[in-house]
Amino acid sequence: MNAHYVDRFADDLGPEKIVHIYEPKAGLKAIVVIDNLSMGPAVGGCRMASDVSTREVFRLARAMTLKNALSDLPHGGAKSAILEDPAVTNKEDIVRAFAQAIKHLPDYIPGPDMGTDETCMAYIHDEIGRAVGLPHVLGGLPLDELGATGYGLAVAADVASEVIALPLKNARVIIQGFGNVGKAAAHFLTERGATIIATCDRSGAIHDPGGISIPELTEFKKSGQALKHSRLGKVITHDEMLQLESDIFIPSARPDVFTLDNQDWLKTKLVLEGANIPITHEAAELMRVRGIVIIPDVIANSGGVICAATEYQGMSENQAFERIELTISRNTEEVLDRILKQGQFPHAAAIKMAKERLKEAMAFRAHM
Repeated sequence: MNAHYVDRFADDLGPEKIVHIYEPKAGLKAIVVIDNLSMGPAVGGCRMASDVSTREVFRLARAMTLKNALSDLPHGGAKSAILEDPAVTNKEDIVRAFAQAIKHLPDYIPGPDMGTDETCMAYIHDEIGRAVGLPHVLGGLPLDELGATGYGLAVAADVASEVIALPLKNARVIIQGFGNVGKAAAHFLTERGATIIATCDRSGAIHDPGGISIPELTEFKKSGQALKHSRLGKVITHDEMLQLESDIFIPSARPDVFTLDNQDWLKTKLVLEGANIPITHEAAELMRVRGIVIIPDVIANSGGVICAATEYQGMSENQAFERIELTISRNTEEVLDRILKQGQFPHAAAIKMAKERLKEAMAFRAHM
């Protein structure tokens, strides 16, 4: 890999490695970015999608570096992507081939992400003895089954609702993406009295201003059918959903949902970034000027990696949830103070918080 290519990504934090994997016999194409190891071996999700770029994987790895530092975890940041449709028939073979391909990267500990789950992590662990988010039967804390990321989003909502005087009871919530994160967030927020008025999957979105029944939608999702066939709300397009008025908006799917081109669509009071990098920094700054409060991804959705790190340290489920609540509450309070009282923009505030902790750790590394 030539220096010019790496320079397009490199800064004072990383990345340490960008690895492209191609194994034609297994039909495997993948990208691994190990961004920064100053806090310890890197933990980061392995997603499976056919349209992920190297730049996107780097941005996701950087988000993990910042997120792990903010969460006071003894781990650096990394991310990987298997370039394949997650519905592929030979998924196990491809995941196992990926595991063998990263065997020589001992500083990277993969976890579940979009398109992968605890079963995939079990395959990787079986091959190389290194993965988090494992099934219960293997002594793991399955992040998706427990809803760790969604629980963390609800904790961030608890804190933010107090600070900005936005009661969660009867709050109108839109969840962009009803996957593992969105589904769990919906569950924990409806427990707090919120009303989910719209959500979506890849096929389209559904909307009911009176509230979508989350237990019914969760049960329907088990059928594998598209949400638009659920009859639990009016079928609308993704773009129409992004323009609906709400009190809380939770992007919990792909990156760059909102950019400079469409940021003015968002009509809400509070954003909890359930996905990684769902709003560009430039768009978020304009939203802040419009009075929208954003809890950045590196804080709001850190419940999953906190749970993963707790598993890696051999701790219990209860300890994981206690750690999630304590960490996300503290970080949400601090970032809101920086945004509302000090006038900082949301992502800049979170990045500054993380870099303060990273720089301290990096000072102890001789090669930094």
